[in-house]
Amino acid sequence: MRSGKNTVAEALARPGSYKTVKDNLEVKEVIVGDGEKRVRYILVRNPKEAEKDRLEREKILARLKEELAAIGDLKGEPHTKACCQLIAHPTYGRYLKTGKKGQPYIDAVKVKAEEKLDGKYLLRTSDDTISAEDVALGYKQLLEVEDAFRTMKQSLELRPVYHRLSDRIHAHVLLCWLGLLLIRVAETKVQDSWRNIRQILERMHLGEFVGPEGRVLQRTETTPPQQHIFKALGIKEPPQIIAVETKGQKGSLVTRVQKADP
Repeated sequence: MRSGKNTVAEALARPGSYKTVKDNLEVKEVIVGDGEKRVRYILVRNPKEAEKDRLEREKILARLKEELAAIGDLKGEPHTKACCQLIAHPTYGRYLKTGKKGQPYIDAVKVKAEEKLDGKYLLRTSDDTISAEDVALGYKQLLEVEDAFRTMKQSLELRPVYHRLSDRIHAHVLLCWLGLLLIRVAETKVQDSWRNIRQILERMHLGEFVGPEGRVLQRTETTPPQQHIFKALGIKEPPQIIAVETKGQKGSLVTRVQKADP
């Protein structure tokens, strides 16, 4: 949307109301040009993402003001070099304008222009038989598929695995798919991202207590967020005492394992 093309700028500036497709997904159809120059755009807006973009921009502008203040204390070549780096910065430079003396400053007009893009993306299609709603939903599904592949590479920490036999290849793909399916089920039931779920559960630790008479393995108390995850997934919490090892009559260790409640 920042390409600067006249047709894109016209599509973004075209008045009209959005139609709600589903929660946090609104669409507006825009036709630009006539005849051979006719272009059909679908402007999609996500109110939730718009709020995230606004908050992120506020953080960027706050950091940018600090950078500009630091540059003001420099002189000569260091000052010039710092100004050039800031103006060429892919994020900061978006909000900057250069004064007559080459001093960068935050341009309110550019900030306003960025505000108009919050939570929006522009789709172009040559197929008039597809409704604006279906175009937006189809693109959303494409983003979800791409996100799923990123999850398989990052969250599941998958790496290239080389198999020769067909059965092993099928088994490997099936296990990857099952892993992704479990992640999606967990995210849906807990109503949170897998990254957050994993970070919350990683705070549960196992303590080892060793004494003259043996050894005890005991987990930490579950926190309210951890309890919520177990409850949402219908999973029993691990037993408080995992195992107890005591010395027998001949000094050997006897282990008793605590089972979870049925």
